[in-house]
Amino acid sequence: MSAVLSRPDPHDTDPITATGLRLNPHPQRQDWFEDEAPRSLEAERLHRQQRLAAAFRIFARYGFDQGLAGHITARDPELTDHFWVNPFGLHFSRIKVSDLLLVNARGEIAVGRGPLNRAAFAIHAAIHEARPDVVAAAHTHSLYGKAWASLGRKLDPLTQDGCAFYEDHGLFEDFNGVVYETDEGFRIAEALGQRKGVILKNHGILTAGPTVEAAAWWYIALDNACHTQLLAEAAGTPQPIPHEMATLTHQQVGRAAGAARAFDALYQGLVEAEPEVLR
Repeated sequence: MSAVLSRPDPHDTDPITATGLRLNPHPQRQDWFEDEAPRSLEAERLHRQQRLAAAFRIFARYGFDQGLAGHITARDPELTDHFWVNPFGLHFSRIKVSDLLLVNARGEIAVGRGPLNRAAFAIHAAIHEARPDVVAAAHTHSLYGKAWASLGRKLDPLTQDGCAFYEDHGLFEDFNGVVYETDEGFRIAEALGQRKGVILKNHGILTAGPTVEAAAWWYIALDNACHTQLLAEAAGTPQPIPHEMATLTHQQVGRAAGAARAFDALYQGLVEAEPEVLR
């Protein structure tokens, strides 16, 4: 171990090693991030818009961009019965903040130029009404989400990451084609319940959360969990994590704050590479 030498200046208390490495004079443990300062309504709206626009581009990078399908919404912090959503027909990889639509509870566009995806309104309006705690919800036709949804069953707790959804995702079994009516949206919301995700049989997956970041990351993670179980079952007979340990692991890895930080790591890289997303 390198020796620690005293500084010649008595007012400079930072210890320094023989190789010139400056050490913190009062080292402390920090196992988590600093809490964010509260934001004004205007700042919170911009925050949600920026994360929402970036989430679409991140989804495009993951291949969650199947034709015209797919939508992520963010509740407006001031007009809480309104939500921001992507315009129908604009590819995820091109979406900017200025492209987002603000939609009211009747499916009318209050800000922006449409068209609006009818299925996006039918599903998300119901979820936002049924779950006042939900800020954002995400649904696309991702490959592994669709493949798993065709099996019509919930996921097993096979891995540490997958335990984020242990007893925390539902199953909607009533497939009736494209969701055009809000009454079916409410049935999806009922299947979601108070959980963070739901598997839509023969359709795909959906996630919801208290922030845009959490909902978007959980979508990525749920699709990954579907992929993992598909691979595991193709290779052999998976051995699920026992209930008690799966429950504990869910408490450790299933929190919204952790999901938001995981998304932030992707967000920072996306904005650096594609700064126009914030315009």
